[in-house]
Amino acid sequence: MLAVARGDAPADLLLKGGMVLSTATREWVATDLAIADGVIAGWGARDAVWEVELDGAALTPGLIDAHMHLESTKLWVDQFVSAVLPHGTTAVAADPHEIANVLGIPGVAELTRAASTLPFTFGVCASSCVPASMFESPGAELGAEEVSTLMEIYGAIGLAEVMDFPGVVRGAPEVMAKIAAAGRRRVDGHAPGLFGRQLDAYLAAGIESDHECTTLDEAEERRRKGMWVFIRQGSASQNLAALIPTVAEHGTDLVALCTDDREPDTILEIGHMNDCVRLAVHHGISEIDALIMATANPASYHGFSDLGSLGPGYQADICVFDELGSFEPAQVFQAGRQVAELGQILPGVILSTPAPEIFSATVHLDPIPLASDLDLHLPPEARVKAIGVRAGTLSTSKITVRLGDPNVDLARLAVVERHRHTGRIGLGYASGFGLRRGALGSTVGHDAHNCMVLGARDGSGPADMAVALRRLAELGGGQVVVLAGEVIAEVALPIAGLMSDRPAPEVAQAVLRCAAVASQTLGVTIDAPFMQLSFLGLSVIPELRLTDQGLVDVGAFELTPVEV
Repeated sequence: MLAVARGDAPADLLLKGGMVLSTATREWVATDLAIADGVIAGWGARDAVWEVELDGAALTPGLIDAHMHLESTKLWVDQFVSAVLPHGTTAVAADPHEIANVLGIPGVAELTRAASTLPFTFGVCASSCVPASMFESPGAELGAEEVSTLMEIYGAIGLAEVMDFPGVVRGAPEVMAKIAAAGRRRVDGHAPGLFGRQLDAYLAAGIESDHECTTLDEAEERRRKGMWVFIRQGSASQNLAALIPTVAEHGTDLVALCTDDREPDTILEIGHMNDCVRLAVHHGISEIDALIMATANPASYHGFSDLGSLGPGYQADICVFDELGSFEPAQVFQAGRQVAELGQILPGVILSTPAPEIFSATVHLDPIPLASDLDLHLPPEARVKAIGVRAGTLSTSKITVRLGDPNVDLARLAVVERHRHTGRIGLGYASGFGLRRGALGSTVGHDAHNCMVLGARDGSGPADMAVALRRLAELGGGQVVVLAGEVIAEVALPIAGLMSDRPAPEVAQAVLRCAAVASQTLGVTIDAPFMQLSFLGLSVIPELRLTDQGLVDVGAFELTPVEV
C-alpha cells in the first residue's frame, strides 16, 4: 500500500474523475482515488491494474448505522447484508439484545461468528439490559460478568443501550457494575422523557448517547450537556422530522443517524441509511451535513477508526452516486471490492451463511393456552387501564375506558412466557390499533421476546388468540393473522423466533401481506402493526406496557392492576 501511495507500484483499483467528499473540511474535491489491499492508498493519478471512469460522480464514505438491531429486520445476517449493501450501508453498530434475551452469550457468540465472514463491518455491542427490567422474563440473563465476557472475549465495541434508566439514576449496584465493565468503551443510553436532574444523574453515571428522543426539547438538552443524540428513523418510530431542527440550529456535532428497528419491506422499498440521509436533506439539511451524520460522526463515536473518511489509510468503503440527490448509489465498494451496482448485490459477493442449530426450537408453549386462559372475565361496565398506541412513535399513553363502551377502539392483549415452560400469562388491553375482529400474534416481543397476542374485544377474541399461539408454536416462531379460527397470513421466523431463514424479498413480501391482511380483513388502521405490537411488552418506554408478569406503569416503575 505504501508503494502505491508513493507512486512506486500500481494500485489495485483507480476510481477516476470523481468528486470526493472530504468529511473533515466539508467540501467536494475533484480527484482520483487509488486503492490497494482494500485500503485507500492515495489521492490523484496513479497507475492501476483496474481503472473505473466516474465522469464526475460523487464519492462518499460507506454509510454507517449508529444504532440498530439486526433481529428487528427479521433477516439473518447474510440476507441483511445483501439487502443493505446496495443502498450504501457498509457498517453498523448492532445491539444483539434480542438474541441475548433468548439465548444469552452462546447466541451472541454464534451471531458474531456468522457476521464476521461477510463483507461488512458489524460492530457488535454488549447488551446491557437482559432483561430490560425486573418485570420481564427472558430466556437468559446477562450480569456484569457476562457483559465483561462479551467485551474481553468476543470483542464487543461498547455497552449497548442502558434501558434501566431508573436503576442508573438511583445508582443500582448491578447497573453501575455493567457500566464500569465497559471501561473506556462507549456506553449507549436509552432514556425517553428524562430531563433535568434525572438526566444529569444519568449522564454523570457515564451514559454517552441516546436514540430515544422524540421531542426537540429532549434532543436540545442532551446536546447542551454533551450527550450524543442518535436521530432515529425506523419503521414504527420515526423521529427525524421532529429532531432535525437541532442540526439546522446547532450543526452536526454530537449527532448521528440511525434506524434502530426497520422492517425488511421498508429496507427493500425505500432504503436503509441512505433513506435517513435523503430525509434529512428533504428537511433542509445540506447534503454534506446529512452525509457526515451517517459517516464520519458514527465512525468517530463508535471508534471505527478506519471508517468514515476517504482519506489515505482508511478502508475503501465507498458509495458512488451518479445523482447525489437520489442517494441511491450506482456502485458500492467494500474494502476495495465492488459489491453492488444499480441497487443489486453482485453475484458471488455474499456466500450463504446458515444459522447455527442453537437458534432452532426456542418457542416453548406447552400446553398451548386455551381461550379461557386469555380472558380477564370482566363485566362490560368495568373500567380498565389500556395502553394507548400512537402512530409514528413507540411511546404509549395511559388511558382509562369502560370496557363495554362501543365508541372506544379497544382490543385484548396477552403476553405469554415462551422460554421456561412457566405457563405465565399477562393480560390487558390496548387502544389505537383499530382491530375489530380476529387476532394478531408474534414471537417478536421486545425485549424478552415472549409471545405477544392482540385480539378482538368481543367473545371471539380469546379463541382466535389461542389459535394464533398454537400456530406460533408450530412455526417455531413468527407472526400470524387469524380470523374465525383460521390462520389467514403468516411470516415464519424459526431463527430464535425472531428471524427468517428465507431470502429478503420473500420475507418482505410475507411481512407486507400480513400487514395488508390485518388492515383489509381485521380492520387494523395503524401502520406497521406488528412492529407496534412487538414493543407493547418493553417495560422501559412510557407510559404503560404489558409483560407476562402483568401491566407495568413505567413512570412509577411498578406493576399496576388492569381494572380501575
